[in-house]
Amino acid sequence: MTTASVSLGASVSSQSRVMQLALVALLGIFVVGFVGFSHIDAVHNAAHDYRHSMAFPCH
Repeated sequence: MTTASVSLGASVSSQSRVMQLALVALLGIFVVGFVGFSHIDAVHNAAHDYRHSMAFPCH
């Protein structure tokens, strides 16, 4: 391996990492927003029951 190929690999890896983190953040925001503001009772109740099962205070 040459120095150029090693530095290119590191650059692609960091760009890939940033892209993965951005996509995960967007997915998390979507899920929290969808569940938090959902008018579908089944979705809200499922999230509410999950929070209680994990001993997370929600009210």
